[in-house]
Amino acid sequence: MTNACPWSRDLQLCPRDTSSPEMAAMSQGNFDGKFEALDLAEFTKKQPWWRKLFGQESGPSAEKYSVATQLLIGGVTGWCTGFVFQKVGKLAATAVGGGFFLLQLANHTGYIKVDWQRVEKDMKKAKEQLKIRKNNQIPTEVKSKAEEVVSFVKKNVLVTGGFFGGFLLGMAS
Repeated sequence: MTNACPWSRDLQLCPRDTSSPEMAAMSQGNFDGKFEALDLAEFTKKQPWWRKLFGQESGPSAEKYSVATQLLIGGVTGWCTGFVFQKVGKLAATAVGGGFFLLQLANHTGYIKVDWQRVEKDMKKAKEQLKIRKNNQIPTEVKSKAEEVVSFVKKNVLVTGGFFGGFLLGMAS
């Protein structure tokens, strides 16, 4: 198939009617029409990062997908996350428990001597630090991130619900 549009290799960019005098002049490179320049640097500065990455249609998923698709996407990603979380959690629990077991075994056999008075003093100091931190307010960074999470959950209720259900199923499997 020959390309009827001499100035573009992409047929979708070519106009349907190439017989007008303007089109003929444009194909010969001597079109004197006025064009508006688009400053891409300024355009991208105005766009949020997710629109640069996903395009203009990257709003809440409720605007783009059906209810079943949203639940399926949330459920599958939740199940995968829950399954991985379960496996990693078991591995971490085994490692921590095994470490404590080895420390107790080394203490019992005499390889390690524990200064219990120092441990008790350090525990009291840690309790006091926790009481001091408990009285302080939540930092503003934490509040802003929590507000972002709440906003996301409100905009994507179905995906979030599917994710939570899938996460629980993944943890159980």
